[in-house]
Amino acid sequence: MEKFFKLKEHGTDIKTEVLAGITTFMTMAYILSVNPAMLSLQGTGAENLGMDFGAVFTATALSAVIATLVMALYANLPFALAPGMGLNAFFAYEIVLQMGYSWQFALTAVFLEGIIFILLTLVNVREAIINCIPMNVKKAISVGIGLFIATIGFAGTGLIVTGGGTILDLGNMTNPSVILALIGLVITGVMLVKNVKGALLWGILGTTIIGIPMGVTPMPQAIVSAPPSISSTFLQFDFQNIFTKDMLYVLFVFLFVDMFDTVGTLVGVSTKADMLEADGKVPNASKALMADAIGTTVGACLGTSTTTTFVESAAGVAEGGRTGLTSLVTAIMFAIALFFAPFFAIIPTAATAPALILVGLFMMAPIKEIDFEDFTEAIPAFLTLILMPLTYSIANGIAFGMTSYIILKVLSGRYKEVSWVTYVVGLLFIVKFMV
Repeated sequence: MEKFFKLKEHGTDIKTEVLAGITTFMTMAYILSVNPAMLSLQGTGAENLGMDFGAVFTATALSAVIATLVMALYANLPFALAPGMGLNAFFAYEIVLQMGYSWQFALTAVFLEGIIFILLTLVNVREAIINCIPMNVKKAISVGIGLFIATIGFAGTGLIVTGGGTILDLGNMTNPSVILALIGLVITGVMLVKNVKGALLWGILGTTIIGIPMGVTPMPQAIVSAPPSISSTFLQFDFQNIFTKDMLYVLFVFLFVDMFDTVGTLVGVSTKADMLEADGKVPNASKALMADAIGTTVGACLGTSTTTTFVESAAGVAEGGRTGLTSLVTAIMFAIALFFAPFFAIIPTAATAPALILVGLFMMAPIKEIDFEDFTEAIPAFLTLILMPLTYSIANGIAFGMTSYIILKVLSGRYKEVSWVTYVVGLLFIVKFMV
C-alpha cells in the first residue's frame, strides 16, 4: 500500500486513510436511498412513469463502486463518486415529468454525456478548463463549497427552512430531528476540540445511536439482504429522439452542470487538502476527470443518472485522507452496502448533518489567502463563494465568478491577464445564462 498509494509522501498512514474513507461514505450514504426515491418518482403520484426503486438502488451503489475504484486505483486521489444530487432531479422532474419523455430517453442522454466526457478528457479539454480558473477564484471555490456543504447539513435536518417572509429561517427547534442534530454538533465539536481521531465518523455513529430512543433513528427490519436486480434498467436506452432539439438541450444541461460541479469539487477539495501543485493545478486532474466520465457512462448502462465527484469527499479530507486509499475504502463500503442496505438505511440525516456543517467550517480556511485588496480579484471571488450556497449550485458560483472576473479585467484595461481559454469558458457561461 505504501508503494502503490505513496502514503508517506502524502503525509498520511493506513489508519488515517481508512477512517477518512469510512467517514466519506457515511456522509454520502444518503444517496443510496435518495437517488432511487428521486428516479422512481416516489411521492409525486407519477410512480408509474419512474424507474424501479430496487433496480436504481443497486445501480447507484454499483456505479459508485466502479467510479470510485477508478478514482482510487487510477488517479490516486481521495475523492468519491456517486450519482449526484441536482442532476437526478433534472432527470426525473424536468425530462420525465415536465418534458414528457420516458426515463429511457433521459438515461440515453446520460450515456451520451458520459461518452462525450470521455472524449473531452482524452484531449484534455476538461483539464484545461480547471487550469484556466484564476487562483483567487479557486480559493473562493473551496470556501463556497464549504458554505454549500454546511447549508446542505443545516437544511437537510430542518435546522434552517424557507419561509416566514424571508429567504431562510430557523426551523422548529422542538423537532426531534433538529434536537438530535444539535446534540451531534456538540458531541462532534467536543471530540474535535480534544483532537479525537476520526471525530466526524464517531460523531455520526454516536448520534445515530442516540437517535434510537428519540425516535429519529428507526430500528432496522433486517441486517442483510440480497441486492435487488437491475434487469429492468440495464442498457434500457431509447435512441429514437437523439437528433432532436430537446435532446440537444438536455445534453447541454447535463454537460454544463456536471462539468463545472466536478471541476469545482476537485479544485475546492484539493485546495482544502493543500494538494494543489505550485502552479495551482489539481494533481492527476485528467485521471480524476476520466474516473468521473467512466462513472457516468457505466452508471447510465446500469440504470442511474449522472455519476459525479461528491462534495462530501471533503469530509474524508478533513479527517486526513490524502490518497486513493481513502476512496478505495469508500468504494469497499459502497460494495458492502449492497448487502447491508437495511442497516445503512437507518442512519438519519440528523446524524450526518453535524459532520457536513463542521466540514463547512474546515473549508473556510482558504478565505484568508484571497486577495481582497484588488477588486478585480475580490469581487469575482466573493460572487463565487456566496452564490454557491444561495443558489444551491457549485456551477452557478463558478459561472458568476468567472464571468465577472473577465468583465472586470477587460473594463479595467487588464485584459492581458486573462487567458484565451478563460475567455472561451466565459462565453460558454453567457450562452448558458441565455438558454
